[in-house]
Amino acid sequence: MYLLGIDIGSSSVKVSLLLIDSGTAAGSASYPKSEMAILSPKTGWAEQDPDMWWQCLKKAWAELKSATKVKKGQIKAIGISYQMHGLVCVDKAGQVLRPSIIWCDSRAVGIGEKAFKEIGEKKCLETLLNSPANFTASKLRWVRENEPKIYDKIHKIMLPGDYIAYKMTGEITTTVSGLSEGMFWDYQEKDISRKLLKYYDIDARLLPPIVDTFAVQCELNEIAASELGLEKGLEITYRAGDQPNNAFSLNVLNKGEIAATAGTSGVIYGVMDKPEYDKKSRVNTFVHVNHTKKNPRYGVLLCVNGTGIFNSWLRNSLLNKAYDYTALNTMAAKIKPGSEGLKVYPFGNGAERTLQNVELGASLQGINFNVHQPSHMARAVQESIAFGLQYGLSIMKNMGMEINTVRAGESNMFLSPVFREIFANVTGASIELYNTDGAQGAARGAGIGSGEYSNFKQAYKGLKKIKTILPKKDLAKIYRDLYSEWEYHLKKQL
Repeated sequence: MYLLGIDIGSSSVKVSLLLIDSGTAAGSASYPKSEMAILSPKTGWAEQDPDMWWQCLKKAWAELKSATKVKKGQIKAIGISYQMHGLVCVDKAGQVLRPSIIWCDSRAVGIGEKAFKEIGEKKCLETLLNSPANFTASKLRWVRENEPKIYDKIHKIMLPGDYIAYKMTGEITTTVSGLSEGMFWDYQEKDISRKLLKYYDIDARLLPPIVDTFAVQCELNEIAASELGLEKGLEITYRAGDQPNNAFSLNVLNKGEIAATAGTSGVIYGVMDKPEYDKKSRVNTFVHVNHTKKNPRYGVLLCVNGTGIFNSWLRNSLLNKAYDYTALNTMAAKIKPGSEGLKVYPFGNGAERTLQNVELGASLQGINFNVHQPSHMARAVQESIAFGLQYGLSIMKNMGMEINTVRAGESNMFLSPVFREIFANVTGASIELYNTDGAQGAARGAGIGSGEYSNFKQAYKGLKKIKTILPKKDLAKIYRDLYSEWEYHLKKQL
């Protein structure tokens, strides 16, 4: 018997089957094989068609079903992970009214900053644990201000994972963790943030009903069951944003445990048992997936928007696909730390929270036409991504979080030995790599929500640590010195 995990990313949709008894992956597939389009009608905008996620899900699942020969009656439950902070608006008929405004869109930054000042920074931080910034609530206010005819037609808003659950079941629901990531949750009242909704003049009835993260949330309807070749009534029993889910997939559930991922964006996600916040809202606090009233858990999230997408831009645009990623990693390994003076700043994918929502743009400094080759650029990009994450980690440390061990899946940027070396030595943390990903994490979550696993320990029986990278004293000094110089020039740009 199996559990099905679905991961709705901004680059692709991935699906995985997990064997319930062993907790090991039976197979996975993703679609598209390249990268999903992100529409940018104006500078700073980022949109995707929600139906594209659905079509990609169907194609990825068809591939996996064919490869594994799984029968529909063998799947016991479904879990969903999804790109955070996106806004999907539907009318009473359930039709999407406009493209989704996704996580890296910057159009609502000014709206959120104005709310932060006018509601009061102290009040926002005490109740929301964050500035409203360009999160989902601010994006919805942007629609209200700039597209009033569309806003008037909205019946419900959803996050990307809510939308996929809706397409599968016909039911519109969300979770407390999801509401917290959209700035719709008041941590003092432990309820929907009426204060922010009142300030934005948004009707609370636009928000979906709440379901538990680990529970029977909804059931596959006849239409979706037919399209997917699954049983009608199959239950969705877990749903979470990609970063809380990535942490969950790595068994990061308790105070002091830390997860990392470096896909399109780079994220460090640490768990605390108290609702702490950064006074400048440069890192963000949300409700973690295993949060309960008795045992509260909060996830502190640091995000650098331009990580994997920067490496992708280097390969696809600057180097015209002349090298694959393995070749880029090999090239980078041949260059000494520091890239012979080439400095790169990876902030070219929208407003950066760690920079207080400044849209700095990516930049290259110190290029020498007689020295620097593609191999120098390959290393410099990976150095800059690790340095960008270290810049945010210093903020998390100031909140009281110790950074000793970081867990990650062996995927995306963590496939690169060069990136792993830089990251371990500039942060001073050991890196533990595991045989998992977001889709497998969603499947494990489905196992808990459905009762197939009676506790978290059972859900992780197939999770294996496959590699540990330790910082080395000599390299740590080199990278810390390089980082100090990089940080100095970054602050001059700000």
